[in-house]
Amino acid sequence: MFKRLWFAVCVASLMGVSTLTFAQKDRFQQKVKYEMDVAMDVVKNQYTGTQKLHYTNNSSDTLTRAFYHLYYNAFQPNSMMDVRSRTIADPDRRVRDRIQNLKPEEYGILEVKKLTMNGKPVKFEHEETILEVDLAEPILPGQTVIFDMEFFGQVPLQVRRAGRDNAEGIRYSMSQWYPKMAAYDVRGWHANPYIGREFYGNFGDFDVKITIDKEYLLGGTGYLQNANEIGKGYEDAGVKVPTPRGKNLTWHFTAPNVHDFMWAADPNYTHDKVQMENGPMVHLLYVKNEKTEENWAALMQYTIDAIKYCSENFGTYPYEQYSVIQGGDGGMEYPMATLITGHRNLKSLVGVTVHELIHSWYYGVLGFNESSEPWLDEGFTTWGTSVVMDAVFEKDPNFTHNGSYRSYFRLAEAGYEEPLTTHGDHYNLNSAYGPGTYNKGAVFVEQMSYVVGRENFNKALLRLWDDWKFKHPNGNDVIRVFENVSGLELDWYYDYFIASTKTIDYGIKSVEAAGNDTKLTLERVGMMPMPVDVVVTYQDGSQEMIYLPLVIQRGSKPEEAGMPKRVKTQKWPWTNYTTEVMVGRPIADIKSIEIDPSLRMADVNRENNRVEVSTEMQKK
Repeated sequence: MFKRLWFAVCVASLMGVSTLTFAQKDRFQQKVKYEMDVAMDVVKNQYTGTQKLHYTNNSSDTLTRAFYHLYYNAFQPNSMMDVRSRTIADPDRRVRDRIQNLKPEEYGILEVKKLTMNGKPVKFEHEETILEVDLAEPILPGQTVIFDMEFFGQVPLQVRRAGRDNAEGIRYSMSQWYPKMAAYDVRGWHANPYIGREFYGNFGDFDVKITIDKEYLLGGTGYLQNANEIGKGYEDAGVKVPTPRGKNLTWHFTAPNVHDFMWAADPNYTHDKVQMENGPMVHLLYVKNEKTEENWAALMQYTIDAIKYCSENFGTYPYEQYSVIQGGDGGMEYPMATLITGHRNLKSLVGVTVHELIHSWYYGVLGFNESSEPWLDEGFTTWGTSVVMDAVFEKDPNFTHNGSYRSYFRLAEAGYEEPLTTHGDHYNLNSAYGPGTYNKGAVFVEQMSYVVGRENFNKALLRLWDDWKFKHPNGNDVIRVFENVSGLELDWYYDYFIASTKTIDYGIKSVEAAGNDTKLTLERVGMMPMPVDVVVTYQDGSQEMIYLPLVIQRGSKPEEAGMPKRVKTQKWPWTNYTTEVMVGRPIADIKSIEIDPSLRMADVNRENNRVEVSTEMQKK
């Protein structure tokens, strides 16, 4: 009887775990399908549009309200973005008081003129960058409804990311240009006002028609459906493109399974394209002049090499095209494309392209929430940028991630670091947000390889892609992937390094002779515990590894290729600030002892990490 009962309990437990895992990987996502038809007036810099949105409520909740983002309204004096930019202690140099000083014809405007759901009018109110919608009828679980909309927009003078007539003269950088349904997920609505940070949206399909002056060349998200009518370098080989009638052309794009749609337009763009073997078509759109011609010509091959590397190591790029487009105010990622400023030296141009390209994996396809967990997208992307630049451009002669670690160390020392769980818009300082989300985020990723071992780390990167592409994983989901691959418990790593600002500092307290052995005393000075690698170098040049895993990680990482042979494993409880280790060799044999010579552990004070064994030590 007991055996049958125990078997039933075990089966139920396993079923519970299995169900939980399945539900976690396949938790609901709302489905969106946009159809938009837009007409741009390039004289007034204004546009009108219609939007049909098929919205499927895949949640178990009944929805009585809905929210749209109206991002362009941030570019008006006294908007929340304007006020925040003028009152934060360290304003973004690209913004400062520029919004306050815009003239009416330079404002950003996005207004909904008419909105119905299933043919019935709904009440709505413009609340700056959010449209609040009271539904005439609730949207039931599993129900698909159709919103029909008419809207009007005015393109702002380029201040931040989107806009017209940027510093390099590009006419239109059209990101965040349409009324976009706010994301709804297990945490509810994400109707965040546009203050300055980045984005989050539900995956869906886009069908977009853009009518604009025929002199303009467009590029961005999606696949051009009427390429042989448009021409401008998009047409198939050998096709003779008909001369357009009238003064306008209508460009028709479709984009499957993306969570945003960006386009850019300029009458002077040069369009280069190369079809990769077993990869996407790569497009470069830029204004050719003495500041761009040479470096943009070289950029194509670097972009191709980077896509190949990322597909092999992070997961196969899933779309049929990728476009690098001159525009915006620095570098910003969008599905299938990026906007970057183009007047750069070659290393800077390749670096910003690689960075924005890698976002296609973490922001674009995995769909990390850039608003509430910006460290995930920026951290993985910054980490990947260093790795890919090493591979395709120029190998760093030092530690590959040295820049990220040094930036994080400066932040930790400065005293204004905030936990990486802070929402992107709610950091007290820009100088805490940038080094935190980008650089400490990158340190989190590289340091994970130290915790779980490089082989497990590489496997987990691909597992993360396979398990979570197009599903919006969060920080806990990432931790669970690395746990499942490594067999270790890693919640402590997230709690200390992401959810707190506690720092790591380990030191060698003493090295003493103990007969024919050597006693090594290690100490934890910092408040964050970590597993510790100790490398002992002997007088003959040979090396051995002593490994001290934390008790709370519930296991050990495997030995790593390229590291000294592990001769001892000794658990270290986090409650103990010191521990003693017997090396197993007389002190006279030892030349030096060092904690983490791989430099992957983010130890804020490495001065106490290495000891050269002196004659005096040997005599004691």
